[in-house]
Amino acid sequence: MNIERRDLTHAVVLEIEGRLTAAVAPQLRNEVADLVAAGRTNVAVDLAKVDFIDSSGLGALIGALKATRVAGGDLRIAAAGDQVKQVLRLTNLDKVLAMYPDAERAFDGS
Repeated sequence: MNIERRDLTHAVVLEIEGRLTAAVAPQLRNEVADLVAAGRTNVAVDLAKVDFIDSSGLGALIGALKATRVAGGDLRIAAAGDQVKQVLRLTNLDKVLAMYPDAERAFDGS
């Protein structure tokens, strides 16, 4: 898995490529922890290039959501594909993790 970071005006985008599983969930948690420690608390996670997510990946997203909200920010999901959306729906995490069509719109106006 590869995580690319890019800055927007009101947020940081983490673009993830590959499978979001136990092997890479700690990397996502660490990336978000580093951002929060640096005062960047609005994070959009771009999942357009993620083709599989397991419970560890879901746990990393929830942990990252909690870390950003505790710091006064938010974590939003962008560009999730059908498989990822289905997993989020089946686990009811679509009610907790706000989803947007792309990262640029995830923090529009906020």
